[in-house]
Amino acid sequence: MIRLEGITKSFGTLQVLKGIDLEINKGEIVSIVGASGAGKTTLLQIMGTLDKPDGGKVEIDGTEVGRLKEKELSAFRNRNIGFVFQFHQLLPEFTALENVMIPAFIAGASPKEATSRALEILDFMNLRDRASHKPNELSGGEKQRIAVARALVNRPAVVLADEPSGSLDTRNKEELHQLFFDLRARLSQTFVIVTHDEGLASITDRTIHIADGMIKKD
Repeated sequence: MIRLEGITKSFGTLQVLKGIDLEINKGEIVSIVGASGAGKTTLLQIMGTLDKPDGGKVEIDGTEVGRLKEKELSAFRNRNIGFVFQFHQLLPEFTALENVMIPAFIAGASPKEATSRALEILDFMNLRDRASHKPNELSGGEKQRIAVARALVNRPAVVLADEPSGSLDTRNKEELHQLFFDLRARLSQTFVIVTHDEGLASITDRTIHIADGMIKKD
C-alpha cells in the first residue's frame, strides 16, 4: 500500500529525516511515535504528498507520487488520501454535512452524489442527526468524528492522522480510537497515525518508533 525508500528531508541546515525506509500494508493500522522534533509530522506530510522529500521515493498504492505533475498530484491526493488533524479544521460557516461533502465536490462529484456519500458515512458514525449543525453547535468529540467522515468521503485508500485525539478528553479519545478499528473492519481502510498517546499506540497493529530522524530498530 505505502512504500518509502531512503526518504531524507532538511530545513536549512537541520536534517529532519535521515533515510527512512518503511512499508505499510493494505488494511494495517500503524502508529508512529517519538519525541517532539523527531520528524514524525514531517514524515506524515511527505507520505501524504503535502511536502516533498529532498531524496528518496514515495509509492502509494502502486503509484510513485514523485513522478506526478502538480495537477496530477492534487487529484491523486484528493482521491486516494484522507487527512485527520489534531484540531478538526472544520469550516465554521458550513454545516457538518457540508463540511463532509467538500472533498467530494473537489473531486467533481455532483451535489446528489456528494450528499449521498456524506450521509452514508454520517449514518455509519451515528452522526446523521448532527448533519445540519454547524461546528459551534457540536461537541469536541463530534467535531473530530465529522473530520474523520470528511477524510473518508472520497473512499481513500489510506487515512493519515496527526495527533487525532490530542485535543479530546478520555471518553472521546477512546471512542475515536475504536472508530478507526470499526472503519477498518467496514471499509478495509489503511490508517497511519502520528500520536503521543501510548494507549492508542499500544492497540495498533504496529508501532513505528522514530528518533533523530531515523526509524529505531527493535
